[in-house]
Amino acid sequence: MRLLVSLLPLVAAFCLVLPMLLSPVSRRASLLVTRVALPLFGFYVAHESSRRREQQKRLNAAHVSVTHRVYASRTLLMAGVFGISGSIFGVYLVVGAFELLAISAETIRPMLPGVLQFLSGLTSIQQLSARDLFLTLLFSSATLGTILARGVYWLRWYYLVETARTRSSEIEATLPRTVAFTFALSRSGMPFPKVLETLARNESIYGEAASEVSVVVRDMDAFGTDVITALQSMSAWTPSPSLEEFAENLASVLGSGRNLSVFLREQYERFQEQAEAQQQQYLDLLSTFAEIYVTVLVAGPLFLITVLVVIGLVLTDTLTAIRVIGYLGIPLASFGFIVYIDSITESLRGTVTVKREAAGNAAAQGDLSSGASQPATDGGDMAGNWQVNHERLAAYDRLSWLRQWLDRPLETLGRRPSLTLVVTVPLGLLWVALRTTFPTDPSLLEAANAIDQHVVEATIVVLIVISLFHEIQKRRIRSIERNMPDFLDRLASVNEAGLTVVESLRRVSRSDLGPLSDEVERAVRDIDWGADVQSALRRMDRRTTSPMVSRAVTLITNAMTASGDLGPVLRIAANEAQDSRRLARERRQEMLTYLLVIYISFFVFLGIVVALTVSFIPAVEQASTGAVGSSEVAGVSTGTFSGLREVKTLAYTVLFFHVTTIQGLCSGLIAGQLGEGQVADGVKHAALLLTLTYVVFLVI
Repeated sequence: MRLLVSLLPLVAAFCLVLPMLLSPVSRRASLLVTRVALPLFGFYVAHESSRRREQQKRLNAAHVSVTHRVYASRTLLMAGVFGISGSIFGVYLVVGAFELLAISAETIRPMLPGVLQFLSGLTSIQQLSARDLFLTLLFSSATLGTILARGVYWLRWYYLVETARTRSSEIEATLPRTVAFTFALSRSGMPFPKVLETLARNESIYGEAASEVSVVVRDMDAFGTDVITALQSMSAWTPSPSLEEFAENLASVLGSGRNLSVFLREQYERFQEQAEAQQQQYLDLLSTFAEIYVTVLVAGPLFLITVLVVIGLVLTDTLTAIRVIGYLGIPLASFGFIVYIDSITESLRGTVTVKREAAGNAAAQGDLSSGASQPATDGGDMAGNWQVNHERLAAYDRLSWLRQWLDRPLETLGRRPSLTLVVTVPLGLLWVALRTTFPTDPSLLEAANAIDQHVVEATIVVLIVISLFHEIQKRRIRSIERNMPDFLDRLASVNEAGLTVVESLRRVSRSDLGPLSDEVERAVRDIDWGADVQSALRRMDRRTTSPMVSRAVTLITNAMTASGDLGPVLRIAANEAQDSRRLARERRQEMLTYLLVIYISFFVFLGIVVALTVSFIPAVEQASTGAVGSSEVAGVSTGTFSGLREVKTLAYTVLFFHVTTIQGLCSGLIAGQLGEGQVADGVKHAALLLTLTYVVFLVI
């Protein structure tokens, strides 16, 4: 009972912190925090000040969906709650530390100099006076509480800075394509406010740049702001320096009456030059990262492992230290390296993920979800069956992924290679269970030695399958995008000759466009069967799953609403696609060097580990055994080999196999990221290096 009472403050502190911890993932917890924070701090944070203006700018740049008053109030409440709870945690922490490290004063006093012997009385909580105990608990409580309070306050506002930086990188990456889209639609004759509305509707294609424009459109539609004022406001809040400059110049052009198309063409050409410069900067940065990786995460662990092996054979056991390096150090450092490269090079890669949304399905679902207007019937009782039918349709939509899987399993796996894990991982576990044979009463080392080979076999198969589907899909998209500029250029030529869009598509579908020809022919068949051009092109976009096709289709379908003369628009789309293809091709050629660097560094790692396993450790074991035998016979020291320890050959062999497989897996993933731009591209390299490691250790 006394123990329960002593733990009540700790439980209360945890309950106090729990809503704050759950607020990012729980709507109820977030609402509770807001309802408590606003009455306490809402009036205080509402005062106008330079700090408030700076914080408001951070909120706008990060696109946070709450007001400054709510966010600032929640921040102060969280800081206060963590400060109070941290004070309570500090008391329990210092008490626990005293109990854990309790040493008698008599034991520690002889080890201290005479001047510091008074510290011997501070090693046990029972030996502290009431004053010293109070001061110690007060210090620990105030220290931890202050650290948590200030840390939470700083993290909440720093989160906005980091979010704005991430958004800025994404805006910089998508801005050239966004300007090209704006330029093309303005050439088609579409009014500029309508161009901005169209761009805002296609946020899934053009990313954060379109998200910034959507705020401009909201200001114009909801608050009646003119386009020039709205653009000037966007330049004030956007975190991207390039978009800020572009918005200011665009507002000046609109206000002065200059030719908008000429300005947008100049901006488009300028951003293309910047894209080339950014790519060179990106490649130089990757070169530096490749050298850092080889030095720090390949040569560094290899040097430490070699030194620790020598020390372990001569002085003291170092297997634990090698295990820490191999099982924790290498994977954690590699993961941190991957995340760091991804964050640093995000604005330089020039890529954006296309979020595909079935607008038609969403609209249909929205119509069904609204019970306000139900369809009229011919006299039958629809009211009683409407809810049942609605539930059936909802269930049908929820199971659409399963129906698609069963109808076209290979196509589904090609679009989402990660789904292969659903099949390969259970089969891999089954393979390990069937193939593993444990010895009688095995030790942990013997069990690891019995199972690790089959685990690596299953992992290799899993990686090969997922990389196979990923490569098939990537090569298909690459072959389509290779022919996309030619398709757009031919379509522009035919349209400029006077043919309609439908006739132009039909004429171009007869030409040789590689894998893209099949998709264009299917689009023409859709039109022949009664579909309009926009719907046929959108279906082609969904089938190809190519970002380049998505941008071109979005541009064409929106330009058709403004004018039937699509020649200039198609020329712009063709030039943008051609520039994207050229930059991607140059990037792949340059990245091949970094790919080879990673492979060579792993071969060196594997070679030295094999030399240690095959030659060095057995030689030391033989010398150690001979030294022990001669010492027992002669009764004297054997000189050079007398200091050698007993060699655990099996332990070293198993550990080296595990470390090399982990290094091969990490090196493969990083090779894909440095050499091809994405971690997913490294799966095939990881499978190859893992297979090489498995074969080498199987032979030796």
